[in-house]
Amino acid sequence: MMEWWQTLSLLLGSLLILMALGMPVAFAFLTVNLVGSYVFLGGFSGIEQLVLNTTGALTSFTLVPIAMFMIMGEVMFRSGIATDVMDTLDKWFGKVRGRLAFMAVGGGVLFSTLTGNSMGSVALLGSSLVPEMEKRGYKKPMSLGPILGSAGLAIMIPPSALAVVLGVVAELSIGRLLIAIIVPGLLMAVLYAGYILIRCTIEPDVAPTFDIPHTPMSEKLTSTVLNIFPVGIIVFAVVGFIFIGIATPTEAAASGAVATVLLAVIKRRLSFRGFSESMLESSMISVMILLIVAGAIAFSQLLAFTGATYGMMDMVLGLPVSPKLIVLAMVLSIVVLGMFMGPLPIMLITLPIFVPVVIQFGFDPLWFAVLFLIAIETGSTSPPLGAGLFVMRAVAPKGTTMSDIYRAAVPFLICDFLAIGIVFIFPEIVTWPVSLMFD
Repeated sequence: MMEWWQTLSLLLGSLLILMALGMPVAFAFLTVNLVGSYVFLGGFSGIEQLVLNTTGALTSFTLVPIAMFMIMGEVMFRSGIATDVMDTLDKWFGKVRGRLAFMAVGGGVLFSTLTGNSMGSVALLGSSLVPEMEKRGYKKPMSLGPILGSAGLAIMIPPSALAVVLGVVAELSIGRLLIAIIVPGLLMAVLYAGYILIRCTIEPDVAPTFDIPHTPMSEKLTSTVLNIFPVGIIVFAVVGFIFIGIATPTEAAASGAVATVLLAVIKRRLSFRGFSESMLESSMISVMILLIVAGAIAFSQLLAFTGATYGMMDMVLGLPVSPKLIVLAMVLSIVVLGMFMGPLPIMLITLPIFVPVVIQFGFDPLWFAVLFLIAIETGSTSPPLGAGLFVMRAVAPKGTTMSDIYRAAVPFLICDFLAIGIVFIFPEIVTWPVSLMFD
C-alpha cells in the first residue's frame, strides 16, 4: 500500500510528464485517470465507477454557461460590434494624453464583459490599436503594456468561462462567483488607468499628444446610444438578471447569448454564414473545454479515492506556519506556474489540491477563488512563457521583439500584484457584494 505522498507524486508526476511530452491536456488527464483507476480502485470496476461519476458531473446544468459565453464572444467579434465600441470610445477620449492607452483599458473592460476570452482581446486590441499607437509616436511600454494588462480582465469580469470552470471544479456557486469577481476586476482596471496617468504625466514622450478632428457632442451621444447602450443591454442580460434574481447563472448566460445574436441581426452584421461559423467555432471550443473539465473532475475524484487529497490536507494543516501565509504561497505558486503553462491546465491540476485545504483552514472559498483567478491572469502575461505575450508577438507590428513585450508587461504585472495584495488583505472586496446580492 502506497503512502499518500507517493500516490500524489505518481499521479501528478505522470500527468505533468505527459503534458511536457506534448500530449493534449484532455488526453493526458484521460490516460492518467484510466491507469490510476485500474491500479488504485480495483481494476475495471474502478474505471467503471470513475466513468459514472464523471458522466454525472458533466451533465450538470452549471456547465452550460461555457458554451453560451463562447457563442457571445464569437458573434461579437465576427459581427464587428466590438469595433463599433472602440470607435465610440475614441470619440469620447478626444485629446486626452495617452488616450489610446486609456482606450485599451476601456476596451479591455468592455470586451471582457462581452467575450470572457483574454487571448481574443489581446489579438483584437493588439491588431487594431498597437499600429495606430506607434504611428502616433507612442513608445513600446505604452502601446503594448496596456493591452497586455487590460485584455487579461476577460478572466476577471463576467462573463468569464474560466470562472465557470473554476466554480464547477471547486464546487462553488457559479452565480456567487460571477458576482464576486466584479469589484476586483474593476479594481485592476483602475490600477491600470492610474499607472497610465502617472506615467504619461511624469514621462510625456511615451504618449505624445496629437491633433484629432473635433467630434460634436451630438455625434458622441448618438454613437453612444447606437453602440454602447445596446452592449449595456447585453451585459444586463447576463449580470443584471443574476443581480435582480430573475434568472440563474445558466439562464442568464443563455439570455446574453440570445441578446448578442439579436443585436448583431438588428445591426445587419450577421449573415447566415457568419452565424454558422460562430456556432461551429464556439462548439469546437466548448467541447475542448468540457473534455478537459471531465478529465479534471475524474482526476480530483481519483485523488480523493486514493487518500492523496486528505493526506495532503493533514500535512498542510500540521505545518507550524500561519494559514494565511500558506494561502499566499498557493497564490504565488499559481503565478509562477502561469509563466510556463496555460490557465486551464493550472486550474485543473491545482484546484483539487488547494481548495480542500483552504476550506479546512476556514477561509471563504470564494475569496480564494478570486485570488486564484487574478493569479492566473497575472501568470498569463508573465515572462518568459505567458500565453498572452506570444499572442501579442503575433499581432504586433514588425520589429517588435519579445524583449520589448516583456518590458512593457512588467508595470502592469506590478499592478496585478497590487490587486492580489489588496484582495488578500481586504476580503470584504469579494464577500460584501456577494452578501449584498444573495444573503
